[in-house]
Amino acid sequence: MTRFKDDLGHLVRVQDRLMIEDALRRGATRRDVLGMLTAAGAGIAFAGSMVASAEKALAETPKRGGQIRFAWAQHGPSDTLDPILATNTIDYGRSRLTYNNLCRIGADLTAGPELAESFEANADATEWTFKLRKGVEWHDGSPLTADDVIYSMNRHLGEDSTSKAKVLVSDIREWVKDDNHTVRAVLDAPNAELPVALGTFHFRIIKDGTTDFQMPLGTGPYKVTEFKPGVRSIHTRNDNYWNEGGPYIEQVEVFGITDNVARVNALISGDIHMMGSLNPQAIPQVEATEGVEVFAVPSGACNTMVARLDMAPGNNPDFVMALKHLQRRDRVLNVIQKGYGDLGNDQPVGPAYGVDWCKEQGVRAYDPDKAKFLLNKSGITEATIDVADVAAGLMDRSLMMQRELAKLGVNLRINRVPTDGYWSTTWLKAPMHVGSWNMRPTANMMMTIGFKSDAPWNESRWKNERFDQLLAMARAELDPAKRYEMNCEMQRLCSDNSGVLIATHGAYIDAKVTNLKGFPRVPLAPFGGMEWPEYIWLDA
Repeated sequence: MTRFKDDLGHLVRVQDRLMIEDALRRGATRRDVLGMLTAAGAGIAFAGSMVASAEKALAETPKRGGQIRFAWAQHGPSDTLDPILATNTIDYGRSRLTYNNLCRIGADLTAGPELAESFEANADATEWTFKLRKGVEWHDGSPLTADDVIYSMNRHLGEDSTSKAKVLVSDIREWVKDDNHTVRAVLDAPNAELPVALGTFHFRIIKDGTTDFQMPLGTGPYKVTEFKPGVRSIHTRNDNYWNEGGPYIEQVEVFGITDNVARVNALISGDIHMMGSLNPQAIPQVEATEGVEVFAVPSGACNTMVARLDMAPGNNPDFVMALKHLQRRDRVLNVIQKGYGDLGNDQPVGPAYGVDWCKEQGVRAYDPDKAKFLLNKSGITEATIDVADVAAGLMDRSLMMQRELAKLGVNLRINRVPTDGYWSTTWLKAPMHVGSWNMRPTANMMMTIGFKSDAPWNESRWKNERFDQLLAMARAELDPAKRYEMNCEMQRLCSDNSGVLIATHGAYIDAKVTNLKGFPRVPLAPFGGMEWPEYIWLDA
């Protein structure tokens, strides 16, 4: 796992630092945290310095005021403020500015209260009850009610739903309103992970009856005052926000700068305050510049190379397996990602998923001899992959694969396509293409949304009945040992049979001005899971 220097100059795992901050934020005493660290093997002096650094970060008092500009790496005409259609990280950030969820996911990836002040399940987790906060208002001053929640949740149900995450709630039979501030989810099968699922990007709560998302109302920390897809959006502070504390910033402008170099230059010159998706090659440049800094959070995020199994050449399993054996995983990690991350094994669950990760699975070795045998067997001598710089390193990784195939007599043509609009014009459509995935709170959710047979985002169109069965079985299994066995089997099935290549898992690496503070560190998307809107502040 990657290590970074903390505020006092000590080399520490960022995840350890985040866990310390989270524990202190939740009420743990200094003695509690020191005991936890020393029990884990840390020396007393070192443990004390880590706690002191975390306490320093938490002790700063947020200030109100100021305007910021945030530039993301992609945008296009498909940008949306409809949360069920969100595809790009810029959509996730804008929706977090505007809306809230029933539940909110913390740095430890557990679900806590947000618009639901409490939630509980029956004995077998086939029914969940959510008690809504009273006094929450929409941006027009009207009160939040159970009708708003029912309307929002029902948009994810049924075959006609256009929700990009409906597979995560496909076991919900119906949502029931008990009273104006109580709703129940009635399920066809047990699901202990439902509150965590409802804390993810697509399950924002919208106002009952909303169909126009050009200037939508929300309960979130900012009001939408301008939205031009593919251009920019402007958000002004909601002075009547229901949560204590923030928001602190007066106005946030969100837009895209798709060129990596231009995005870094805009940050260094002071034109923007936050830039997403910092190319690891540019880390030294940012670190050497006064007034800006790298913002990195370890995660299970991953980039993909995809061969659709329902199209040539991906419909040839020998060709796909040859690609998997030609991946230079160590070089991708150490050269392209500069060591920020972990090795992957062609399935989406890595070490950041903790107990969900099948640690004994290992990593498929680079084996050009086996790849050559499989390529000769396939009869394929040329192919084309569509590539856009939608994530740092994807082009470099594609060029690396092109060189490896050329050594074996196969011509891989790289079709460079525009970054703008990539997710709507190329992703999921081209026979071979690239992708980029945010981490999900659990392995089951990640594998469900990306690999289940009927998942809209099943990149390679892989279908496996046993895999689908295991997903449902694991959600209902309360025995950790049995659930681990199921997770291992699913991860092996993904690795050996899908058309998705995952060489590594990586940290989220972004950059910002040093006087912009208060960022949470949730490892589910850039900039701390895009959970920053109500917390960040400018230290003028």
